[in-house]
Amino acid sequence: MKRAIIIGAILAGTAVVLGALNAHALKEYFDADTSQSFDTGVRYQMYHALAILILAAMSTSLGKLMIKRLTLLFTLGTVLFSGSIYLLCAFKSNGIIGLTGLGILTPIGGLVLLIAWCYLLLAAFKIKSK
Repeated sequence: MKRAIIIGAILAGTAVVLGALNAHALKEYFDADTSQSFDTGVRYQMYHALAILILAAMSTSLGKLMIKRLTLLFTLGTVLFSGSIYLLCAFKSNGIIGLTGLGILTPIGGLVLLIAWCYLLLAAFKIKSK
């Protein structure tokens, strides 16, 4: 539980910082499309930070092992999905081309996030109603 709360708080806090940077400091470096892509990464990071924090609150229903697995999946998916978007935006704004391979991390991250949500759904069916 503690680990999930720490990870969720770090992801949420950095999403706030990155969102503020995008809204203010990065305007001179990003065109509108790049800024919008960056914002997508920030939104998805925040969504999944909140999901991790909610998981920590559900510990009595799901159990520690399930929380641990879901936290890992949500964290990995977020890092791959949002992190690759941030890198792609940084490279695009600096005119770096030839990013072969890096672009594949975004859909892989999205797939890991989808797996996490499906895993949570399956776990919900196992919860015994009181």
